[in-house]
Formats: sequence, structure tokens, C-alpha cells
Amino acid sequence: MSDHQPAAQATAKPPSAAKSPTPLAAVKGMNDILPPDSARWEWFEDTVRALMRRYGYLNVRTPIVEPTPLFVRGLGEVTDIVEKEMYSFVDSMNGDALTLRPEGTAGVVRAAVEHSMLYDGGKRLYYIGPMFRHERPQRGRYRQFHQVGVEALGFGGPDVDAEVILMCRSLWRDLGLSDVRLDINCLGQSEERKAHRAALIAYLELHQDAMDAEAKSRLYSNPLRILDTKNPALQAVVEAAPKLMDFLGEASLQHFAGVCRVLDAAGQPYRVNHRLVRGMDYYCLTVFEWVTDRLGAQGTVCGGGRYDGLSELIGGKPAPGIGWGMGIERVLDLLQQSGVAAPQVVPDVYAVVPSLEALPLAMQVAETLRAAGVSVLMHAAGKEAWGSMKSQFKKADASGARHALVFGADEMARGEVACKPLRDAAAAQSSRRIAEAATWAHELRTA
Repeated sequence: MSDHQPAAQATAKPPSAAKSPTPLAAVKGMNDILPPDSARWEWFEDTVRALMRRYGYLNVRTPIVEPTPLFVRGLGEVTDIVEKEMYSFVDSMNGDALTLRPEGTAGVVRAAVEHSMLYDGGKRLYYIGPMFRHERPQRGRYRQFHQVGVEALGFGGPDVDAEVILMCRSLWRDLGLSDVRLDINCLGQSEERKAHRAALIAYLELHQDAMDAEAKSRLYSNPLRILDTKNPALQAVVEAAPKLMDFLGEASLQHFAGVCRVLDAAGQPYRVNHRLVRGMDYYCLTVFEWVTDRLGAQGTVCGGGRYDGLSELIGGKPAPGIGWGMGIERVLDLLQQSGVAAPQVVPDVYAVVPSLEALPLAMQVAETLRAAGVSVLMHAAGKEAWGSMKSQFKKADASGARHALVFGADEMARGEVACKPLRDAAAAQSSRRIAEAATWAHELRTA
């Protein structure tokens, strides 16, 4: 560089430090499920799947996104879900009206119609998965929530109504819940509900002065929902309202009596709740809820009923159906309130690895044990070192494992590994032949 050229690099300003990006958080009302809490979810789901196998119900998995008309037609245009809670949008790529599923029944029935699942007879199905409703997040009610549900399609008799109700009772027993009670009702058939609806509107018109804004908005669009009000000022009005049961014909009454006879024979207590109507338009005949006092206002932990007309509403052939759905978050909350603890998930073995040289053999043994059904948690090195034996044993103890396998240099030179019991102070440390790991794996699983 000549003496007359400016020293550009020497006078340039240093680049300003880049700003750190703003941390992102989950969408309000849509929660992460993290360990160790996720173990409770796995235990609950495993319990449900075992129950379904005992009852002969098969798993079905439908898309999270469905056509919006499925829910508008199936659930009813004047239901709270369709009017206020659905996550609906237009697909910018093709203009399709789509909705994140707010419940599971409509999608399962849509799948049954689309794939002609009932051509060879009825199907007993269940699902587990996320649902979406845009409502104010609160205890037990979130914008992304999770449901397990069953749908028995193609069965029209009261026997299957009772079966799905008693299935819930079995689940409560499997989970260790005892303070859940059953409410049931009969909604009859469409013409019977129309006659009751007319009488109900005429009655409620005489009591509009006592009605709140929500009840008035439902008076002509969905008066049955007024019967389900939680407003204390309306309780006397709805208690004296015409009862749907008084408008039912012989067939509907016989169906309901058949359900009750099975429940009575099974020793299942229930209350006939004339105000129980459920929230979706597709319900008919039997409806039911399992309720508790432990969760405050959100006391319903499972609800369902019969929906014999839903298949036709979404374009299929007539086909009876009945099912239920329960919110997993709400059931887990109830378990916690009831003092029911999920079993802890802990490894059978913690592998203590003193050095890098011991790693290949330790990994080989761990893989052999895992292949034989033993759960092995292996110590992992930090950024700089493997850590002392003392620190590794602390981690082994904290893991909850029943045994520690110690891959020390002296033991490995003899072709052995030391096995130290962690939960039995009276038991002595022993040695195991590395070459025979598959033969002593059973001992580690059951000891």
C-alpha cells in the first residue's frame, strides 16, 4: 500500500453485535408434556389399550384436519363448538374449508362411511389423540386437549349401550378411581324431540324474565341446551320444565329400559338425570355422563351416547352408533386429586462406565441385555470427562435402577462385570460372566 492510500481497515467500525432472537413459547392453551409427567400419560394410555383389547375394540386413527362441513353438519350449526370454538381456516393452496378436529366421533363415522367399513357387519373402534377448541384456557380445559374415545358402529340394541358404559366402569377400576358416578337419560328419536322442543319453548317463553342472555340466545335455536345451564338463578325454572321422557314413544322407552336392566344386573348404580342432553345435535336415545365432585365446575370426566342418524347427516347410509369420549387431562387431574399415583418408570440397570476404554464392551453388554428385555440406562460422558465413580453411583441411585453394572478394569480383565444391588442394602455385590449376559438377563428383570 502506498503512503498516500487511506488505511480503510484500520478506520472501519466493528460490526454491531447481532441481537439474540426472541425466545418462542408454545401457543396459549397448548401445553408441552414433559418427563416425568409424560410417564403418567403413557401409563394411562397403556391402561386404556389393555382395556380395549379385553373388550375387543380395535384402534382407528383419523386425520387431525377434516373438512369444515363435517362438523357443521354432524355437530349442528347452533352448537357452541361450531359457533364459537372451532379452529377453522381456508387452505390458501386450493381454497378448501378445513378445521382442526374439535372432537373424535364425526371423523370416525366419516372414515367408516368413506371406506365402507360396515359392509361386513358392525365395528368396535377406539381412538386416542389431540383435539382442538378455541376457548378460554382453564383447569381441565385447554385449546389443544387429548381424548380417548370409543365408537361402536352398526349396533342398534341396548346391549352395546350398556357395554360401553360398563367399559368405563372397568377403566375406573383399572385406574384405581372410586369417586365417579353415572348419570343417564334418554333423548328419544327426532319426532319425539320435536314435540318436546315445542312444549319446552312454550314453557320457557313464559319465564324469559328469569333467563340470562345465553339462555335467551338459545331459546329458539337450541332450547335443550338451556336445561344444562349452570346458572343458579335458572335452576328452579329448568327443574319444572317439561321432561323429554314424557314425550317418548314405546320403542324409545323399551330401549332405555333395556339399558337400565343390564346396568342393574351388573350392579352399576346410576341416576336418571332428565336435564342431561349433551352438547351435539347428533345424539339420540341413550346419553350418559360420568361425573365427579373433585374437579369443581368441570365435573364431567366422560360423556357419550347414541347417534343413530349421524351417518346419514354426513352422506352415508343409515347406520346406528354409540360411543363416548373422555378428556385425558381431566382424568389425570382427577387421579391426582384422588391420590392415585402412576407407577414410576425406572430402568432395571444403570451401567457405570469408568473410562473411555471400557465403553465398547459396556455398550456390547448393554445391547445384549436390552435385546433380552432388560432396560439399561448407560452413563454418558460430560463435555470433559466420564466423572468419578462416586458421582456415577449417585446418578445410578437417583435413576431408581435396581442394579448397577460396573465395568471396572479388573473385572473386565477376568471377563466379568460387577453387579451391585442398589435397592437392597443387605444384598452383596457379585460378579457376572460377560459372555453369558443373555443368560442372567432374566435375573435383572425380576430381582
